[in-house]
Parts: sequence; structure tokens; C-alpha cells
Amino acid sequence: MAVDEPTERELRVMPWWLVLVGLLAAVALGWLVLDLLLTEADRASQPDTRATLRIDAIRTGLTVVAGTGGGLALLLAARRQWITERAQRHQESVAARDQAHRDRVQAHAEAVAEAAQRNHDRQSGAAEHDAAERRLTELYTRAVELLGNDSAAVRLGGLHALERLGQDNPGQRPTIAAVLCAYLRMPAPDDEPRETEVRRSAQLVLTRHLHADDAAHWPEITLDLTGARLVGFDAAGCTLVDANFTAATFTGTTTFAGATARGPLRLGKATFGDVTFEGLTADGEVMLDDVRVGGLASFDGAAFTDGLSCRRSGFAGPTSFGRATFGQPTSFDATRFEDAATFQEAAFDGALSMEHTEFGGSASFHSARFTSMALFRWTMFGAEALFDRARFTDAANFGRSRFHGMVSFRDAQFSRPPQVEQARAVVDPGHRWPAGTVVQRLDDEWLLLVDR
Repeated sequence: MAVDEPTERELRVMPWWLVLVGLLAAVALGWLVLDLLLTEADRASQPDTRATLRIDAIRTGLTVVAGTGGGLALLLAARRQWITERAQRHQESVAARDQAHRDRVQAHAEAVAEAAQRNHDRQSGAAEHDAAERRLTELYTRAVELLGNDSAAVRLGGLHALERLGQDNPGQRPTIAAVLCAYLRMPAPDDEPRETEVRRSAQLVLTRHLHADDAAHWPEITLDLTGARLVGFDAAGCTLVDANFTAATFTGTTTFAGATARGPLRLGKATFGDVTFEGLTADGEVMLDDVRVGGLASFDGAAFTDGLSCRRSGFAGPTSFGRATFGQPTSFDATRFEDAATFQEAAFDGALSMEHTEFGGSASFHSARFTSMALFRWTMFGAEALFDRARFTDAANFGRSRFHGMVSFRDAQFSRPPQVEQARAVVDPGHRWPAGTVVQRLDDEWLLLVDR
């Protein structure tokens, strides 16, 4: 807010008659003084004294007149000096106001120019952004159109165009990943080599950017490959965020070796040929319910921090969970292992449930550690069942299990006697039962185990 400057009093011109009046007043004052002194001098009795007094009176009158005139002259000179100073101050004030006005005008002009420049910059930026967005949309649309072309070669070009677009535009990566996943979810003709090649390329585009230690990593990309048909899917070393492979069909050899799963990893109802999860690290639950594996399955060294759900699944080939760790409750209920299955040196830090599970081949839990409850009720062991050097630090229940081969608990450790009520085993001289187990013979083929 501007501060008002003090207003100056109006400068009035001194009239000429005022100077004349001052002069007449000086003369009149001198005359009056002279008259009074002469009157006093005339009263002197001596002529010489009277003459001297008259001379002094005249001299004094002239002095009064001269002094009054001098005073008037000094007054006029002082007034002239005051007028000069006031005029100087007035000029300076006017000059300062003029300069302030010019400064305000200049500042206003600069502000207007700056605002105009900012507006121009905003308009230019908006225009550039709109142009970039239009170009991005055109490139994206064109790439998607290529992906839908009838020619496999053109579709491959569309895949690489989308990948290049995502690499240059991080904001588009989730959308591009969703498009590629949608393409893989679409039905594909069986045994069509060119389409198979396109799909393998689409898989590679996705997995190539899921390695967290790679400069080409696309972080926070989620995969929704529900029901997709995947050929030789290779996610080794990838970081999978909330990945969903429910009901997917994996042909060839599938690998998740060394992968990191953040959030749940959904593989329920999926079908595999050969598959490996060796060294998988999962901080969310891994869901393998109703999975079918036609070949080899390896989970060696996998870490299931939030547990594993593998209920009603089927493993046709050799299956290994050697040195795997399970941090939360794990379930293999009603799962069938048709070939050999090994859990050697596995660590179950949460409860384990294998109720109604079937082992068609040998089942090895050699040196496995069961920290919490271990349930093997109604479990069917079709061949040898090996629990040598296993350690149970909580309850172990084998009630109503069926052992169709040799059973060995040699050097196994139990914190409490295992429950074996109504479990049955074929007659075999190689059985090694836990200490204190009560075994009764039913007939020539079967033994019955009972709790004390």
C-alpha cells in the first residue's frame, strides 16, 4: 500500500505594496525617533549642549532608519533563500514522484511481460504435451493394430514396437504389459509354428523387463495370464508382483528358478509339462491348488515365507521339495504324487497338512524338520516311506494312514509320541517304527498300529 506524501503549503507571491509599506514604516519609525530625540535636545539650557544633542538625535534617527531598512533587507533575503530551498525541495519531490511513477510503470510493464511469457510457456508446454500425447497414442494404436494383423511377421513387429514404446515411455508400461497379457490369454490354434513363435516372443518381451537387477527393468508390472497358453515360459530370476497364472497351460519346460514373488503367486488349476521352482523366494502365499504336472517338478531350495497351498493337485513325474522352507501353514491335502516325492531336509516352520495325500512312489522326509503340527492322517504311502532323522517338535499324527511299503523312522526325534491310531502297514521286516509304537498283526499281509 502506497504512503501518501505530505502536501506542501501553497507558495504565494509577495505583493509590491507590502515592500513599500515596510519602507514607509521604517522611515516613519526613524522620523518618530528623531522627533522625540530632537524634542528632548531642545530642552537643554545650554546652546552647545543642545547642538550636540540635536546632532546625536539626527545620528540616532538615521541609525534607526538604517537598522530598520537592514532588517527588512535581511528579512527579504531570508525569504528569498527559503523560497529557493522550497523550490529545490519541490523540484526534488516532483522528480522523485516522476521517478517512482516511471518505476511503477516499468514494473507493471515487466509484470505484464512476465505474465505474458508464462502464459506463452504454458500454452507452448500444453501444445507440446498434446502433440506428444497424440504421437504416443498414434504409435500405441499403430502397434496394437500390427499385433492384430493376420501375418505372424507383422505381429512380431507390433510386439517389438510396443516394447520400444514402453522402454521410452515408463507411464505406458502397465498398459503395454496388460496388452501383451491379453494377447497371450487369447485362444491360439494348436501346433501352429508361426503363432507359437509370436507367443514365445510376447513372453520374452514380458520376462525381459522383470529382472530387478537389470537396467531394462519395468518395476511394479503385474502379470495377469489367467487361462493363457504359454510355451517354454522362462521366468528365471524375474520379480513377479501379484502374478496370476490361474488355469494357465504351460507346455514344454517351465522355469521359475531363482524368481522372487512379491504378493500372492496364483497358479491354481494350471497344467505343466516339466517345471522348476528351484530357489524361488515368495513373500506372499503361493497357490498351487488343483495343479497338474505331467513331468518333472522341482522346488529344491524354494522359500515359501507365507506358506504353500497345494491341495488336490497331481504330480505325474518325480517331485522334489529338497531343502525347501515353509514359513506358514502348508497344505498338500488330497494331492497325488504318482512318482517318487522327496522332502529331504525341508523345514516346515508352520503347520503341515497332508491328509488324504497319496504317494504312488517312494516318499522321503529324510532329515526334515517339523516345527509345528504335522498331519498325515488318511495319507496313503504306495511305496517306501522314509522319515529317517526327521525331527518333530510338535504333535505328529499318522492316524488311519496306509503304508504299502517299508516304513523307516530311524533316528527320528519326537517331542511327544506320535499318534498312529488305526494306521496300517504291509508286513515288511525292514520297518523301523518310532520307539514305543504298538504294532498288532491283522493277517498275513497287514499290520495295525494303535496308540497306547
